[in-house]
Amino acid sequence: MTSVSFAGPGDEPIVLDVATPAAQVRVPTTRRYLMCPPAYFTVEYSINPWMDPTQPISTSLAMEQWTALKETYERLGHVVETIDPQPGLPDMVFSANSGTVIDGQVLGSRFRAPQRAAEADHFRRWFLANGYRDVVMPERTNEAEGDLVWTGRYLLAGTGFRTDPLAHSEAQEVLGVPVISLQLTDPRYYHLDVALFVLDDDLVAYYPDAFSPGSQRVLRRLFPDAVIATAEDAACLGLNGVSDGRHVVLPVEATALADQVARRGFEPVFVDISELRKSGGGPKCCTMELRG
Repeated sequence: MTSVSFAGPGDEPIVLDVATPAAQVRVPTTRRYLMCPPAYFTVEYSINPWMDPTQPISTSLAMEQWTALKETYERLGHVVETIDPQPGLPDMVFSANSGTVIDGQVLGSRFRAPQRAAEADHFRRWFLANGYRDVVMPERTNEAEGDLVWTGRYLLAGTGFRTDPLAHSEAQEVLGVPVISLQLTDPRYYHLDVALFVLDDDLVAYYPDAFSPGSQRVLRRLFPDAVIATAEDAACLGLNGVSDGRHVVLPVEATALADQVARRGFEPVFVDISELRKSGGGPKCCTMELRG
């Protein structure tokens, strides 16, 4: 057993006791992300089990946590683009829900909740203003990277609470990549990106109880070496993580998950997303990846 220290929020060290078999050497790759400052963040309606409009919300604390997340990405060598937030759209901070970009092709979003519907066009205009020409807006309800997770080989596509299953075939036609549908069954994990994330090529972490029995069998077949999250790590949105192939950005509470990914040769990097979590979002929800 070896004690390993990782950076926590504010760069204070967090020490985990990690068993040390011969771990694979992991190599990070530089990523480009699109984020939206939470200038208008609040919880004034409820569209998922995490949201309680009766609880107090600090927009300034949400901005602090978002800024720390953005600076974490930049410190790790990644490029962060930003889109201007809009009044009346408190969930626009969750940029992952507004587009899926693979090889420069953009599939926009169509939200199920009317409260978020206007976000899609703001992001569409950002893409067009920033040099993207292949921008397609979906005909079916499609909450983008919330339910579409690119592994580098497959597009894992969630359904059950938000994204229409017919949007999966639409995504395959637009993006030209093979799509594998997965059924979500626990309303707390209403998007795929709060139940599963990609660590590296052919390696994911996920929480089995968020999925139907058939989808669990699919995941076991596709990813026999997957990291299996605990209920506690799922409940703090630990699976809303972001990996660059070596560094894994996780909520500070997700210590068991951090231990597991460290055993696989990754380096956990902790962030505090406690205020943003009051709206059901974590690091990945705030982070759209711009691929190509």
